[in-house]
Amino acid sequence: MSKVFAVYGASGCGRSLMPVAVDQLQRIDDQENSQIVFIDDALDEDANVNGYTAMNYAKFKNINSDDKLVLIAIANSSIREKIAEQLVQDGISLWTVKGTTTLIMDAVSIAAGAALSPFVTIAANVTIGKCFHANLYSYVEHDCVIGDYVTFAPRVSCNGNIHIHDHAYIGTGAVIKQGTPDKPLIIGKGAIVGMGAVVTKDVPAGAVVVGNPARPLNK
Repeated sequence: MSKVFAVYGASGCGRSLMPVAVDQLQRIDDQENSQIVFIDDALDEDANVNGYTAMNYAKFKNINSDDKLVLIAIANSSIREKIAEQLVQDGISLWTVKGTTTLIMDAVSIAAGAALSPFVTIAANVTIGKCFHANLYSYVEHDCVIGDYVTFAPRVSCNGNIHIHDHAYIGTGAVIKQGTPDKPLIIGKGAIVGMGAVVTKDVPAGAVVVGNPARPLNK
């Protein structure tokens, strides 16, 4: 059978990324020889979501095709990781999707499964891990290193020489101050940077920071 592409998740994130994915297929793939669907594990039977067929993962896995690619459009990074591991186990490829207005500069390495929304910019000499989500109007400046399953909400400003570790979440409109080559600013594993925060120093692993300048959230 032909290639089968899927957007895993039919909630807000997936519904926003589906048009980006379809546009990419129109640009680079012969649509007559491929199909695209939603995967939604809440479904017992097929449904229609914004004009596209939605099915559960078990049915998708049983489609007769040796060439399946999946974009995981799930905001929760831990769930994203579990799904990615299942896809690899089942021999299904992670799919990277980017908008026509996404700009990627020189010497950039992006691992499989990225979701790069319209108007995202990735500047020069940046390394990004698996299943990165960069939402509308976000940017990553030069010489940054981003781990696996990192999520940027819309309009994140990630300036140069910043290291963001696995599973970190950066909220809408957050600004991260530029580091230096000898001392990059570090956002630790699983850290959460709140909406509109201005990060001026390292954020420890697992911390939640908010405000301007960003400070740990009192519990």
